[in-house]
Amino acid sequence: MIETLLAVGIIVAVFVGYNIGGATTGVSFGPAVGARVLSKAGAAVLMAFFFFVGGWFIGPAVVDTLGEGLVPGDVLTLETGIVVMFFIGLALFAGNLFGVPASTSMTAVGSIAGLGMASGTLDWATMGEIVSWWIVAPIVAFWVSGVIGRYFYPTINEWVAISRRETHLWEVDRSGAVPRVRAVEGTDRREVVGSLIVVAIGCYVAFSGGASNVANAIAPLVGSGALEMGPGVIVACIAVAVGAFTIGRRTLETMGNDITNLPLTAAVVVMTVSATIVTALSAIGIPVQLVVVATMSIIGLGWGRATRTTTVSDAVRGREETTVSIGALTAEHEGERAPAIGEESVEDIPKASDLFDPSTTARVIVIQNFVPVLATIGAFLTFRFVPIFGI
Repeated sequence: MIETLLAVGIIVAVFVGYNIGGATTGVSFGPAVGARVLSKAGAAVLMAFFFFVGGWFIGPAVVDTLGEGLVPGDVLTLETGIVVMFFIGLALFAGNLFGVPASTSMTAVGSIAGLGMASGTLDWATMGEIVSWWIVAPIVAFWVSGVIGRYFYPTINEWVAISRRETHLWEVDRSGAVPRVRAVEGTDRREVVGSLIVVAIGCYVAFSGGASNVANAIAPLVGSGALEMGPGVIVACIAVAVGAFTIGRRTLETMGNDITNLPLTAAVVVMTVSATIVTALSAIGIPVQLVVVATMSIIGLGWGRATRTTTVSDAVRGREETTVSIGALTAEHEGERAPAIGEESVEDIPKASDLFDPSTTARVIVIQNFVPVLATIGAFLTFRFVPIFGI
């Protein structure tokens, strides 16, 4: 009986990992694929490898939090763990069907919290610590990105000069005995360097995704003692790789082309700030939502860039008012020198509507918030009113 339940648990864990791969691939490599720097297949390969590295070396800390910190081990049994993972996977699958990378961390925490509330065993102190970091992390992302946007973003944009292309930047030369990857004709050195930076940052985000999200697939099984940590991480990462190669293509399309015309230089800054915050919190066992952190990073970066129309002295004296404008990130083209602080007028700053597709953005926000709620309510109602679990 135990062996059968474990087999079912592993199947459900694979289902969860599959959907994590679909959700996380778009976040990690959407900008690179949208800029024709990387193919979807190449993104899937890199996603699988770096997710495993992050999951293997940092992921266990988050597994311990989700598997033992929120509810006692005698409540998170193999049976209840399977149901928790089912709701995690089902909710993420719903988001992936719409091509939206939902927050796997919020969904996992919500599912386990549903179990804890239904059984009256939820560790509210641990839950409060997690939620507190969910509030603090986006604020930190906003202000760090705001400082970068005001003082460093124009310089980064001028030096790196990462731009989107209509054709692929790299091609495979199969004329020789061994295929070689090379830049297409007409590509200059700055484009090559810029493309390598975009891909490198994507790998870093995939690493942070593994650190934070591998727990969402296996924490209930590991916490119940039914599966060892090492084999659990391997199972989760294999499932993530399959998801990256299949359903991940949908989220790559959404994040790479549909939702925003965010300049690639800005995307690199946002991804770097967000991945660093997520990796740091994962190292101390806090599951955090990369999507929300990245969104606040975008807003902070745009606000910081918009404040360059006003000097600090003028702002203190009330001579100038600065409005939040994410569209400020499109004020100059890649490689273009920006005016000094205070030398730019508000009229020179594009509106946010020039940067985002409002309908797609609204759809993404609604689904991203609906998915964790769906998992929490489903788990709570199941454990509260289905007597088979004995809770």
